[in-house]
Amino acid sequence: MHIAWTSFLLALVVVTVVPGPDFVLVTGNAVRGARYGAVTALGVVTGLLVHALLATLGLSALVAAAPAALLAVKAVGAAYLAYLGFATLRAARRGGPIRRAATSDRSLFLRGLLCDLLNPKVMLIFLSLVPQAMDPAAPPLPQAALLSAVAVTVFACFWAVVAPLATRLARLLAHPRVRPFFDRACGAALITMAATVLTT
Repeated sequence: MHIAWTSFLLALVVVTVVPGPDFVLVTGNAVRGARYGAVTALGVVTGLLVHALLATLGLSALVAAAPAALLAVKAVGAAYLAYLGFATLRAARRGGPIRRAATSDRSLFLRGLLCDLLNPKVMLIFLSLVPQAMDPAAPPLPQAALLSAVAVTVFACFWAVVAPLATRLARLLAHPRVRPFFDRACGAALITMAATVLTT
């Protein structure tokens, strides 16, 4: 079995480090405290595991091949990102946390999980990178499972580094003039990404 590991890992690293909705959400929560960032990142990684499983089983390919289904996924994903963005903008105007309810472990985890699950670009990552690296002469299922597991591991390692680093910004962002600016930037980024999801 000759998997194209070099090209796969290079492409995966590039995709991982390019900021997206997950990055904005995790870092935005991480600056509120180490627990917030860690639990949100755990939700994101759980979403990645679900995407990996669906891609391995071929279910994601069925969704991608059906224009109506893919459009529905995009619409729901864009709506959720827009909701998170506007919630963050409201928090910036108030100068406080988004909502007390959103600081529970369950809420933080669900936000990370849904942000990743409802992002069609994550699904398409598994549908584009994984098949290109597979050996056409070997059984596809073991290869898809292995490559998907590696992809999730790389993402998980990335979040294990990013979340603690973002937490270190908490002292800087504690300034009453800096924090609203940061929240506005995160909110605007999420809304922009929501529009991008619909147009791509």
